[in-house]
Amino acid sequence: MKRREFISLLGGPAAAWPLAARAQQPAMPVIGFLGFGSLDTFGPYLTAFRKGLSEAGFVEGQNVAIEYRWAEGQYDRMEKLAADLVRRRVAVIAVPGSPPGARAAKAATSTIPIVFGVGEDPVKLGLVASIARPGANATGINFLSAEVVAKRLALLHELVPGAARVAALINPSDAIRAEAVRNDLQAAVRTLGDVQLQILNASSSREIDAAFATLARERADALFVGPDAFFNTRRVQLANLAAQHSIPTAFAVREYVEAGGLMSYGTSVADMYRQVGVYTGNILKGAKPADLPVLQSTKLELVINAQTARMLRLAVPPSLLSLADEVIE
Repeated sequence: MKRREFISLLGGPAAAWPLAARAQQPAMPVIGFLGFGSLDTFGPYLTAFRKGLSEAGFVEGQNVAIEYRWAEGQYDRMEKLAADLVRRRVAVIAVPGSPPGARAAKAATSTIPIVFGVGEDPVKLGLVASIARPGANATGINFLSAEVVAKRLALLHELVPGAARVAALINPSDAIRAEAVRNDLQAAVRTLGDVQLQILNASSSREIDAAFATLARERADALFVGPDAFFNTRRVQLANLAAQHSIPTAFAVREYVEAGGLMSYGTSVADMYRQVGVYTGNILKGAKPADLPVLQSTKLELVINAQTARMLRLAVPPSLLSLADEVIE
């Protein structure tokens, strides 16, 4: 055999073997991530989700891939995006922080596992059969945003004790949550005594501007911003308008206060995203959604922006300062 033929014979199979070995390696599982906002507004939350995945042993790009679908703040896009992920045949769909998104994913598939993060009772939303035994293809985290509405309003009233006219901003696009928040607020106001409640609706940036124009015209004493993923995408706008119109405002999560809002009371949304990541990883490792109980957030945090309070000429009561988990100076 000629030397050139021998080298060719030896090199052919040897060179081809790595390609064959790579072809036999299993493809990485793919997570479908259904986000309500956009990458630029939800970047920190996405970091928390990836942290949860890493706690379960998965790192994006190393042993798992993620297909992102962003609704860009529009609830009506959720059904189409969920259906797209189902067609993609992802291994699991993660839907943190969006009840409409969770419902859309649930309607789109009865077989692909779903991990949600919702602020309302997932049983009432039709996502699971029970908290302890979800029973189908969905499980996740209940981060109790609706359950603390009354407490948040009471804290706002304690911070602004002279507030007789309190306005509430609600997003009617999520009808189920809007009705629940409205009912909770109306019940809570009755416990505060002589306080008038005004409900304002907004589901776009322009409508938020219009709502604040109404607040200024009618001289509301304080504002309660309802828990809503759309409002979260507009947290800078909301904080700036509250400052511009000198309206003391209470929000659902700390990110508003970090953007300049006065105060927030609620669970940690970042931690909810982390927990969704952990559950997503557990399912990739073989756990069944039907057997994973719905987790309930237990960490509630009160955050106050002292600089904003001084700008509004509000003296934060010592009782609130002692309760606060963080005071931003």
